[in-house]
Amino acid sequence: MSSKNRKSGARGDRINLYSEITDKIIAELEEGRLPWVQPWGTAAANAPLGLPRNAATARLYSGINVLLLWGAVIERGYSGQGWLTFRQALALGGNVRKGERGTTVVYADRFVPDDEKRRALETGEDARTIPFLKRFTVFNTDQCENLPEAIATAAPPVPQGMIEPRVEALIKATGVDFRIGGNRAFYAPAHDYVQVPPPQAYFEPINWHRTALHELGHASGHASRLDRNMTGSFGSKRYAFEELIAEISAAFSCAALGIVPTVRHADYIGSWLEILREDNRAIVRAASQASKAADWLLAFLPERMMQGDETWASRDRRVA
Repeated sequence: MSSKNRKSGARGDRINLYSEITDKIIAELEEGRLPWVQPWGTAAANAPLGLPRNAATARLYSGINVLLLWGAVIERGYSGQGWLTFRQALALGGNVRKGERGTTVVYADRFVPDDEKRRALETGEDARTIPFLKRFTVFNTDQCENLPEAIATAAPPVPQGMIEPRVEALIKATGVDFRIGGNRAFYAPAHDYVQVPPPQAYFEPINWHRTALHELGHASGHASRLDRNMTGSFGSKRYAFEELIAEISAAFSCAALGIVPTVRHADYIGSWLEILREDNRAIVRAASQASKAADWLLAFLPERMMQGDETWASRDRRVA
């Protein structure tokens, strides 16, 4: 590649990188979040207030990288401000967990090209420097495993008594990668994990349990479990149908556990009505799939913990 083409390519990447960063900040603003005034005081923010730092070198990040890393901490519910490159995690004896998505940070500096150095020598003038921007991918220490104790971060414990013991036991027994943190609840099919904000983020903690069971209903559809078609994009009928399955599944699971079911995603009702009006067998199919999802989930719960057990039934009345 010629010097001219290399310069052109570098310039193009720099422009694209600026655009990527700007688009990300715009998206946060459009969602009502000011990336430089993050909601550290909310229950959704697990990480302590502070500047992000490289966990291997202890060097603090600065400039736009602070906003980018703060945004990732809030969005994904990380419990610490420590970050590592893939190689740094390996050098520390640990590793980035499989399937984890890194966060882009940038390094900005200036350099003097060789031809500019020669020109400066020949003319006696000062050499002109050229700015450059380089991207790196870093991972929060929450995304790594096998790190030394001094480097690793652990999510702060949920206040005792906020998670109903049977639901907690059920979550652990399923083996689903279940993460508590962030400010929204979702299931990520591509990486097969559930994330739900902490119970204290909910006005009524019982709603945390309903939400957790809804997202676990989605997780039941993974190819390694019940293998449902989960390829529908947001807003599509297939997506709405999967939401209907998860909603009904959560209602079945709640009832089995003595938790009063509620509609967790009322904003999908219009889409559900459209599906049901077009296909009078849709609700039967959705309920059938929901039963399979609830059966899969509840099969992990010891029989003594089911609603019929008098000890647990008395606990149910206190929780509900």
